[in-house]
Amino acid sequence: MFTGIVEELGIIRSLRLLPESGQLTIEGKTVLTGTQLGDSIAINGVCLTVISQSEHEFTVDVMAETLAKTNLAELKSGSRVNLERALQLQTRLGGHLVSGHIDGVGIIRKITPWGIAQVYEINAPPTLLSYILPKGSVAIDGISLTVIDVESDYFTVSLIPHTFKQTTLGSKGIGSSVNLETDLIGKYVARFMGINIVSSKNKPDLSLGFLAEHGFL
Repeated sequence: MFTGIVEELGIIRSLRLLPESGQLTIEGKTVLTGTQLGDSIAINGVCLTVISQSEHEFTVDVMAETLAKTNLAELKSGSRVNLERALQLQTRLGGHLVSGHIDGVGIIRKITPWGIAQVYEINAPPTLLSYILPKGSVAIDGISLTVIDVESDYFTVSLIPHTFKQTTLGSKGIGSSVNLETDLIGKYVARFMGINIVSSKNKPDLSLGFLAEHGFL
């Protein structure tokens, strides 16, 4: 479990990507403090297991399912990635509960300056947009962000200067892909109500009105 508060930017030092598997070696410093073999680290929001490590690098395996459902296959040697160690119970929960299990991939469609902030419009599949609510939380490449608004085929978030500078979103432009994880609690509510997040069949609109009607608000 993670919080979506990125601890540092890592650098891909080597990668081996095959059709059905892969392996990444990543340079990092902060996230290696206290880390042991078998521990989990979120890489661009994807929860992966450390299989080997040295003083300044660690290696993870990537399964076929992960390559198919995330943007990790687009990484190259030298790419920067968002890194976060797994949550400890005594840690302040500055973001929201993030599992590191990606729901799908979105595409940045527009970036607009707004005061000190940068507003990102991100296209997302309809099956994910139903579980994203205005003023709710969403993890984008592992970054916990607050949703501004949700439209028919995209949603918007705002980045403060710190997030823009300290995460990979600051270097991504229009057309770039991002890993998306919708709110964990919302998915449990959807499951309870009989909504299937991976299918659009018989899928009601999970809106504020829907939640209020069924006693969740």
